[in-house]
Amino acid sequence: MHAVHTKDRSLPRRLFLRGLTGVTIGLPPLAAMFNASGTAYAATPKAEIPTRFVLWFNGNGVVEKYWIPSETGAEFTMTPCLAPLAPFRNDIHIVTGLDNPAARLPGPGNDHHRSMAALMSGTQFTGRGSGGASIDQAIASRVGGENRFRSLQIGVSQESFGESIQRNMSWAGYDRSLPPEMLPNKLFDRLFGARDAGWIARKKSVLDAVQEDAAGLKKALGQEDRTRLDEHLASIRDVERAIASLPPNYRRIDPPEAEGDMKDWPRIAKLQSDLLAHAFASGQTRVASYMLTKCQGLSRFPWLGYTAARHHDYTHRDGKAPGYDGPDGQRVMRDICRWHVEEFAYLVGKLKSIKEGDGNVLDRTSLIFVHEHAEANDHKNNGYSVIVAGHAGNLRANMHTRSTGTVSDLYLAVANKAMNAGLKAFPSATKEIEGIFA
Repeated sequence: MHAVHTKDRSLPRRLFLRGLTGVTIGLPPLAAMFNASGTAYAATPKAEIPTRFVLWFNGNGVVEKYWIPSETGAEFTMTPCLAPLAPFRNDIHIVTGLDNPAARLPGPGNDHHRSMAALMSGTQFTGRGSGGASIDQAIASRVGGENRFRSLQIGVSQESFGESIQRNMSWAGYDRSLPPEMLPNKLFDRLFGARDAGWIARKKSVLDAVQEDAAGLKKALGQEDRTRLDEHLASIRDVERAIASLPPNYRRIDPPEAEGDMKDWPRIAKLQSDLLAHAFASGQTRVASYMLTKCQGLSRFPWLGYTAARHHDYTHRDGKAPGYDGPDGQRVMRDICRWHVEEFAYLVGKLKSIKEGDGNVLDRTSLIFVHEHAEANDHKNNGYSVIVAGHAGNLRANMHTRSTGTVSDLYLAVANKAMNAGLKAFPSATKEIEGIFA
């Protein structure tokens, strides 16, 4: 710990449990860290609780008729793809009709290359990568400097198909990719500093290294915070056990086999979401990107019962998915997209479950869910549908809005209204989109 504290003194927000072997455990938001009303940190006068940002990506696009609600406003009906978000209706805003104009500019690459570069950065595909910084990095450059990690790049699907633009969603600048960490054991070790051979082999727990520090802190806490600390440490141990139970081939990245990449991605996705939630709750970062599936992704989906073809094959009515071209293939895409939303809903729910001050972590987080094409089969780059979740910036929730702006217009609004990043411009943006925040 940084200092010794008593029950009648406020705790500083940046407080860690530390072990002699380099283990660092960030603390959850404890009541002792906040003022009496829970609206600001107590140790530093007028220290506001920080907001966070997540850019979430899925490859290959959607089927609009299964995704986009027919009604606008607060009375919209949840579509088959959006149904997993029904419990979080009051935490989301569906935005449709957005344009991604840079994807249609002439230049190198195919539709997937051009769409991905434009979607992440508002710039053209260079022939190798993005033509500028992605929105998560534009935000991180303004708000991430005081955290342990300026940003985190997280992935799930480990397929190695394609070029850098298809495997990466975060870009520090022109052709400078920031690869996602796709192995939960490595992300765990990065967050908790587990480098000792005992931790790596999972013969011990990282919590063993901080037992003495944790016991000393608990003596200085009230009962509510003791319970919260116990729950936090128990959840870390649960994730650690879950990672230890993964088969050995989940600890390395292999090229897809001839029959396709058949790993259990839902299992990995939930572990990665749990780790991201820990990173946010303990103040280790304020910005993250989350790449569930790759651009022009070729994964198969055994947990959904779809292994006859790959993800990209199902998007096209060209016979590449035997027996699943035409309407049948579109229904397969419906189920795949619904799984994407299920994983997003899991992260939203995880953030909402973590108490922080007078609310929860989701109250001070803004998440944007995007996909590379507005309609997968047609490779459309106009009429995009995007999900905004969380309440940072006072999001107008339980809404469906049809807009005429660009994806970058939405990014600019989130960067400034939710993250206070002070971005004056972002490529392909003309102004902050209106009507999304109160």
